[in-house]
Parts: sequence; structure tokens; C-alpha cells
Amino acid sequence: MSTSINERINRLRSRRSGLDRSTVIAMDAKDFIVNRSLTQEAWEHRAKDKPNTTFALGAMQEVDPTYTRISIETAERVSNQLTKRVTGNMEFELQGSVPLNVHIRGVSDVDLLALEANFHTYDSSGSMSRSGQYNSPTSRTSLGVLIARREEMSRVLRDAFPAASIDTSGSKAIKLQGGSLARPVDVVPSHWHDTISYQASRQKHDRAVTILDSHKNITIENWPFLHIKKVRERCDTTGGGLRKSIRLCKNLKAELEAEGQTVAISSFDIASIIYHANLHSLSAGSYYELAILAETQRHLDYLWNNKEEARRLIVPDGSRFIFNTEEKFNGLLHLSVAMDSLLQEVAKEQSYLLSLSEKPLLDASRAAVTNAVIF
Repeated sequence: MSTSINERINRLRSRRSGLDRSTVIAMDAKDFIVNRSLTQEAWEHRAKDKPNTTFALGAMQEVDPTYTRISIETAERVSNQLTKRVTGNMEFELQGSVPLNVHIRGVSDVDLLALEANFHTYDSSGSMSRSGQYNSPTSRTSLGVLIARREEMSRVLRDAFPAASIDTSGSKAIKLQGGSLARPVDVVPSHWHDTISYQASRQKHDRAVTILDSHKNITIENWPFLHIKKVRERCDTTGGGLRKSIRLCKNLKAELEAEGQTVAISSFDIASIIYHANLHSLSAGSYYELAILAETQRHLDYLWNNKEEARRLIVPDGSRFIFNTEEKFNGLLHLSVAMDSLLQEVAKEQSYLLSLSEKPLLDASRAAVTNAVIF
């Protein structure tokens, strides 16, 4: 591999414990992380004397639930301050990796949707619209509402968290970190959009969210809850293997970036790519955990070598193709090559015969790890 595996294990441990981001959180939260990091996690004791295997297993595991709970509680603290201080009514929802449980950092940014409660848009072709269930049209526009709300929330958050860093330079989120906050929080001004599907089902996952791109002065529709629902349901059919594969990819991407390589593919796209992996093979990870590594490597390699098929893959919420830019194939290549190397190194630790080869064949490497029993 391109770097010492022990360095990768140390960085993995640091990411999971939160030590890598201890400078962006409150002092009491930092003390908690430092004390917690002194205790090793279960994965660190597995596959002794086989460090590549240890890394692969650790990279699949969920973050300590205590860390996740603190992330959610910090987002709730921010939403409570906004509720008290802004004009009008707001609703709040979490989106992204934390509610889906595919985040890889103990100190993970939390995406908080700040939804305008008294304004939403709807598809006029939907059943609720046709039956006259919406109020009369208003002169207010999505763009105007969200620009005004973003400006107000920026002021309010500075007053509510005076010691925190408030960054409004991004196009979509107001970023808070430091001060008294135990986790960084990204607040996204938004409102609901009632799609045709939502008007028929009345289910939250069918409801779209409209957000502001303040740099381009436009609004964008997203389906964060449909994405969460689709990935969660498919993961359940694999006994958790899908989430483990996503975390493995995200951790390996983090390693490549720590080593100075750019991997031009987002966490959302990684989750979408793995969503299309072989479910039966991922399910084998319930008994043979390294089978998840084997399937992840196979799937990435297959997509790189079959780009036309890759171009036809759609994100779980159905809103677009995954590979909607050619740049993403560069990201796929870097991630796929790194996964090849990890698989080969793990296979050499699991098979004496393969350990005699500097770079064993990928088919043989997959066979060696797929049925390996790790205690």
C-alpha cells in the first residue's frame, strides 16, 4: 500500500475517536474525547498481527453510538435556539450521513435542515392540489423567502452562540463550530415541496426539500428522506452489510485524501454507488465480514471497467444519474485502485500461498477473504 498500514490504523482511530477534530469543539467535549480515546474499541483487538485486516474491519464499523447521540443533541440545541429567536415558525430535520448512520467520524458535521413552516410549494398536478387542499397562491417566492431566512438565521446564530465560529461563505449551509458546541453543525435554510408522490402518500420520504444556493441565487430540490429510506431498507436486507461497505469506502477515501490525493466523489455518490452492489454478496458479511471487502472491491472494479453501465446507474432517490460528470470517474478510479490494494494486502494475511506473491490476482484475493473467519 502507498503508506504504512500502522499510520492508517492510527488515523482511523483518530477519526473514530474525534481526536482529529478536537480543535473545533467545546473544551468539555474535547476532554470527553481525550478520555474516551484511551480505551480501545473492539475492532482494534481483532485479527492480531494482521494489520491490514484490522484496518479493513475497523473501517466498516459504526461510530460509537455515544458520539452519534452527542451529534444529534448538538443539532437539537441549535434548533432550539433558532426556534426561540427567529420570527415565524420553523421545523427542523436531520439529513445526511448521521441519521443514516454511515458517518465515519466521532466528531461529524451534522446537517440540520431549517424548514420554513409557513411556506411551502407544491406540484399542481398532484391529487391534493387538484382537490383544492392548498391555500390561495401567494406573491412570496422560494428564492425571496430563503434569502431572507438565511440572513436572519445568520444574525440570530451569531447572537445565540457568540463564542462559536459562524461561516456563511458556503452557498448552501451556515456552518457553526467551536465555542460551546460539542459538534460542528451545518444549518441549511429550506422549505418543503409537496411532490405528486407526497400528495398521494402523505409520507415524509416522498416530500422534497427546497434549499438555497446563495452563490448562484437559485433554489434546488432535494429528496433527503427518500435517500435515507431507500438506503436503510436495502441495508436491512443485507444484515447491515451495505452500511459497512459505505463506511469502508468513505474511510478509504479519507485515507487517500490524508495522503495528498484528491478523490472527486462525494459521500452521497459513494452511498449511491454501493446501493447498487450485489446484495447477496454483502449479506454474506453477516457471517464472513471480509466478504464485504471482497464485494466492495469487485463492484468498484466492475464499474470502472464497464463505464457505460456505470453511467446508467441512478441515485437511490431517483433524481439523477450517479456519474453525471466525467470527473467522478477519476474519483472512482482512485478509490477502486486503493480498494484493490487493500484487498490484496488483506488476502496475503489470510492465505499463506498468496503471501508469497507481491501482488496476488484479484480473483484469488477475493476468494481468499470471502470465507475467512475472523474472531
